[in-house]
Amino acid sequence: MADPSFFPVATSLSFNEVASLCGLALPEGADPARRVEGAAPLETAGAADAAYMDNPKYVAALAGTAAGLCFVSPRFAERVPAGTVALVTPAPYHAFARLLATFHPQALRPASMFGSAGVAPGAFVHATARLEADVTVDPGAVIGPGAEIGAGSVIGSHAVIGPQVRIGRDCSIGAGSALQSALIGNRVIIHPGVRIGQDGFGFAMGPKGHMKVPQVGRVIVQDDVEIGANSCIDRGASRDTVIGEGTKIDNLVQIGHNCVIGRHCVIVSQVGIAGSTTLEDFVVLGGQVGLAGHLSVGMGAQVAAQSGVVGDIPRGARYGGSPAQPALSWARELALVKQLVAKRGRATGGGESA
Repeated sequence: MADPSFFPVATSLSFNEVASLCGLALPEGADPARRVEGAAPLETAGAADAAYMDNPKYVAALAGTAAGLCFVSPRFAERVPAGTVALVTPAPYHAFARLLATFHPQALRPASMFGSAGVAPGAFVHATARLEADVTVDPGAVIGPGAEIGAGSVIGSHAVIGPQVRIGRDCSIGAGSALQSALIGNRVIIHPGVRIGQDGFGFAMGPKGHMKVPQVGRVIVQDDVEIGANSCIDRGASRDTVIGEGTKIDNLVQIGHNCVIGRHCVIVSQVGIAGSTTLEDFVVLGGQVGLAGHLSVGMGAQVAAQSGVVGDIPRGARYGGSPAQPALSWARELALVKQLVAKRGRATGGGESA
């Protein structure tokens, strides 16, 4: 539940306004003038709150909710209690998210931690840097020579923006992050502690030692990308590392040099992608997936959590396991191993633990 100390509610809406906002219709008998003043989980929502439900695990919570209004998928609509108005939609979570964004617009992207506008005292902006109107720079931030930052962007405390870096409009650069050799698009969210544009891991290996290979490429981050806290994206060696439009990257992700990540990919926490690997558009990587270098993952492919990918994955495929393989083969393999273990246990009289 939102704490008003951190996330005050920006407005309240009538039931009719909520339905209109989400492109839905109020059921017959619902009072269109009744107000929604907040959003909350099913278990804690009150008569002035909206909630949502689209997972069978929460059927009991739905039956017991006191929410005034609930976004619900058609298959659960009949389970909404009599005191709650059901807004039926095939995508309850999307509708709830739209309502949350209206109630808490300040939670959509990190704002100034100092609560100020403009360049705060204690920030260091080089004389040759160019800042458009309405840029906010928090105390301790460093903006290097020749850097350019677009209107409406926020640079958090102790962030470092290196020489010649370009940052687009309406971006949020989190506290303690560091950007160099990078071109950042519009509406990009970079959470605290992110490192973009540091050296790629490039060495010419040899019996007498390992010679460092200069990394002279860039990182290009396209519009509407979000990068989670403490993630690292290496700059290219001789070509650019690219993060495509709309891609969402979780915390603690490592993306190596020369990687090309397509549009609208989803990369969950603790993923590691070795250099020169390509993800086409709409790829999904579960948590702790590891990809070897110089691979290609086709458009729309999905890889299950903790998988180790050592070869190319075709478009639309579902892979899992280590080494990763088609999901159906992986499931059959796991089932067979389980059967073999059980059979051995029976043969030795040791049961499952044998």
